[in-house]
Amino acid sequence: MKKSFKGNSKLVKSSQSKEIAYRLWQNKAAMAGLLILLVYVFLAIFADHLAPYGFDDQDLSRRFIRPSAKYLFGTDNLGRDIFSRIIYGTRISLRVGLISVAISSSIGTLLGAIAGFYGKAVDNIIMRCVDVMLAIPSILLAISIAAALGPGLSNVMIAISIGSIPSFARIVRASVLTVKEQEFVEAARSIGASDLRIIVRHILPNCLATIIVQATLGVAGAILSTSGLSFIGLGISPPTPEWGSMLSAGRQYIRDHGYIVFFPGLAIMITIFALNLFGDGLRDALDPRLKT
Repeated sequence: MKKSFKGNSKLVKSSQSKEIAYRLWQNKAAMAGLLILLVYVFLAIFADHLAPYGFDDQDLSRRFIRPSAKYLFGTDNLGRDIFSRIIYGTRISLRVGLISVAISSSIGTLLGAIAGFYGKAVDNIIMRCVDVMLAIPSILLAISIAAALGPGLSNVMIAISIGSIPSFARIVRASVLTVKEQEFVEAARSIGASDLRIIVRHILPNCLATIIVQATLGVAGAILSTSGLSFIGLGISPPTPEWGSMLSAGRQYIRDHGYIVFFPGLAIMITIFALNLFGDGLRDALDPRLKT
């Protein structure tokens, strides 16, 4: 009987996964966003082989060459190939976005699960701290932390991840408050399951869809925040090719050589657009209320 129950449970999960994949496949906008993201991931992985030049290959004799067959996006004020720098910048932006969201989602999920499950004094303490963080705009909080820690890849990831924790904590808490009242949680309590087991095995798996969607959209915000910090000089320092720092370095030449800032800005815009498309499609696919 126990084997039969496990077999039925696996069949249900398999059918649910297939249904979610089908709904996502039917969403053309989400598929377009996913395709763009896969292209960016491909560029990031094989940047060393795809970039025609090194990201810091300087040659003052080829300064300000306009886009051409040899230099697809032109060259900057130091004679560096902008196309190559954007390809290498993809690696930096995706790394910062994924790692910072992984950190913030882990801490935020932990805090939200504890607050929602235990409630009362524990909930009040955690959520009041979260409210204090939410009172400060996330970008200002990131700027403050980055200014205190100094520029650098690791410091940028820390600054952005801390600023994103409150959003994950509030979303997970709301989901836990709903799930913990379900009958299967009461059944787990009645057979003597520990609080940790109930949270990890029964509650969080049912909140996973919400966490995944928030994480997908959070990567877009993290990349945008990284570019913003680098633009004002608190992010990743030159000559590391980061899209925001490329915008900052090229803004003084925008009148005569607008392509220097156009292509990095376009890369940021397309990335954020693709992540939002895919995140919205994923939310629709995972939301059971949208089933027809």
